[in-house]
Amino acid sequence: MGGWLGVLSLALVSFAIAAFMLRLPKEGFAVFGAILLFGLVGYAWQGSPDQPGSPKEPDIASDQQSGEEMVTARRQLFDDAIPKPDYLVLSDGFARRGKFDEAAAMLRKGLNDNPDHLEGWLALAMSLTGHADGFVTPAAAFAYSKARAIDPLNPGADYFMGFSLLQTGQVRAARDTWANLLARSPEDAPWRDDIEARIAQLDQMIANAPMLQ
Repeated sequence: MGGWLGVLSLALVSFAIAAFMLRLPKEGFAVFGAILLFGLVGYAWQGSPDQPGSPKEPDIASDQQSGEEMVTARRQLFDDAIPKPDYLVLSDGFARRGKFDEAAAMLRKGLNDNPDHLEGWLALAMSLTGHADGFVTPAAAFAYSKARAIDPLNPGADYFMGFSLLQTGQVRAARDTWANLLARSPEDAPWRDDIEARIAQLDQMIANAPMLQ
């Protein structure tokens, strides 16, 4: 409980500084509050505020849950009727257990012999991001770019990269990533409405939050 009180206190102090010391306009209160709430939700998902600061055991259950969701989300973009290479199946097994480093190592080996495998590069990017606690590292960004180059019409690379950027507080970068995806998507693409709505929400957030401009 003490850990959560500390986190909530920090959020309230941040809001007070923005509102009164930095003179955040009143119309930006709700947006800034939403940003703080988003950060708290992300902290609740990734962290354990009730645990001592150091040392601590890895949260295996949380990693397994995020790994399972990661694999499931990625596979929805591809036809299950098409057999997947052994290295991807084995990698997904590691990812589902939260072993993202081992998953990435398996994917690197497989991609050496299959350099044009779109799903393999996308899986590598997501495993590297998972290993970095949601941050898009240079290696993950490279893997996303490889997936994008193989099939520019597949939304996976920019779709998932945008979510990772937003989760780590990079609002403008997430907005620009989704805007690039929208710009090259066909007019009848099934994901257009969702991406347009997300971009509109981020545009409103940016417009009402000076710290994001």
